[in-house]
Amino acid sequence: MTPNAPRVAPVKTPEELTDRFRSEGLKVTPQRQAVFRVLHHSTVHPTAESVHAAVVRDLPMVSLRTVYQTLNDLTAMGELGQLDVGLGSARFDPNLEPHHHLVCDGCGRVEDVPGDVLHADLPEAGAGGFTVTRTEVVFRGRCAECRPPTNPTNPTNTKEA
Repeated sequence: MTPNAPRVAPVKTPEELTDRFRSEGLKVTPQRQAVFRVLHHSTVHPTAESVHAAVVRDLPMVSLRTVYQTLNDLTAMGELGQLDVGLGSARFDPNLEPHHHLVCDGCGRVEDVPGDVLHADLPEAGAGGFTVTRTEVVFRGRCAECRPPTNPTNPTNTKEA
């Protein structure tokens, strides 16, 4: 990935999400519109907590419950995906195209891996009665900021003597 490339696809505009909520018969409140704005400008896979922290800067009375409900509604409408990459809190993903994820074990950063990097067909006999609807692959490691420097005398050794 190039360092300046966007990490995730942008969420629809706040206006588009407002229209979508109305078309689904859901209330559009200033609090929900604030969530839409935060999501639209996000370049990461945010948690509900990080969206809440950004929203309360402008609207201090917004509850975490409202943020969760809005994110869950967007997920149910197919506007966001929900990820559990083993970091404790669910992450929300606006990229609905088939893709995988890189997760930094140091800082928890999550990045998209575009396309169908890994195509694996589960043999019918190995499916155990499951109907597979999608495949999710999470690559784990350390990002450039968290990776320890290599020892120039032994590039495979990442610990200094």
